[in-house]
Amino acid sequence: MSDSPKPRLVSLSHRKLPLTPFGCLWIPCSNRFVCLGTCSVSGAPSRGIIGVYGTTSGEIKDVHTIEKAQAFRCGTFGATSLQQRHLATGNFDGNLQIWDLEAPEAPLYSAKAHREIINCIDGVGGLGIGQGAPEIVTGSRDGTVKVWDSRQKDLPVANMEPAEGASRRDCWTVAFGHACTRWDRCVCAGYDNGDIKLFDLRNMAVRWETNIRSGVCCVEFDGKDTSLNKLVATTLEGRIHVFNMQKFHTNKGFTCQSEKPYKFTAWTVRHLPQNRNIFVTSGGAGCLHLWKHSESPTLLERTDHEREDKESTGATSLLNSISLSSQPIGSLDWNADKQGLCISASFDHNVHILIVADQKNF
Repeated sequence: MSDSPKPRLVSLSHRKLPLTPFGCLWIPCSNRFVCLGTCSVSGAPSRGIIGVYGTTSGEIKDVHTIEKAQAFRCGTFGATSLQQRHLATGNFDGNLQIWDLEAPEAPLYSAKAHREIINCIDGVGGLGIGQGAPEIVTGSRDGTVKVWDSRQKDLPVANMEPAEGASRRDCWTVAFGHACTRWDRCVCAGYDNGDIKLFDLRNMAVRWETNIRSGVCCVEFDGKDTSLNKLVATTLEGRIHVFNMQKFHTNKGFTCQSEKPYKFTAWTVRHLPQNRNIFVTSGGAGCLHLWKHSESPTLLERTDHEREDKESTGATSLLNSISLSSQPIGSLDWNADKQGLCISASFDHNVHILIVADQKNF
């Protein structure tokens, strides 16, 4: 057994925010980040806030604040170039907007994307990640999942919605994956009733679906620009499900490993950009957990059938955890330029900057 210390998350700095944060994102190629959400003053309607912050000598400093009439629910830089670094946001009124943070007076692009709140958003084709056109996917309380290209005004390039007469479930999370060629691209969506659906955008069909019996808070592939490999889903009841997307069983679907590290909601999951075997999850009790996918699990005495399932699933191991808050950590993001640098925002209005120590022991 190795005596080397395990990798661990270490908090470097934190500060109080003047908003309720629904998202936090590193600005690509910079030491700055944004926190987006809402701020309400007694007797006045809630307003949307995008706070831009920088790090100087270990301290978090204000850069500038952008205020808009509608509260922001989610955001992504994923469909923009490294030179532009435009922020795409979804708000409580169902609007998709793209902002230049240096000139935020009016959006560069705006579309009435959904009839109700946009709960989730993801981007691909930008930042040098993913082949093909830069696209944005949005999921809403109205039950639809739509894919957008900012070069096409008003109309989505794809619209995944329930059949006429079918119930419309609240879509809580979306994620791009399999953007490994100019033609291939998938979207995974998770819903409040535990449904997970994998949409093949090339063939415009549902490629796979399952139900994990609890509201799906977040889904993410271990890489957007690689062939389907691992998919992680977090749930309302505090479970983490890891699907192996490389092997499909006719009767069972994709094999899955399930863990329950949280008593309360498992809010989100993010894979380390520089090492897709490492990922972090956040929980309702203000904890972050650091995990590792293992491609070669150790097998004990099992039947041939059990061994086949275990080999195809692999193993997921908990490396370490840290408690930051008494309130849920609703969002987090890895820095694409500095390996192991992470940011998280919790509903007690705090933002934390963290680093993974002892990374050599990944």
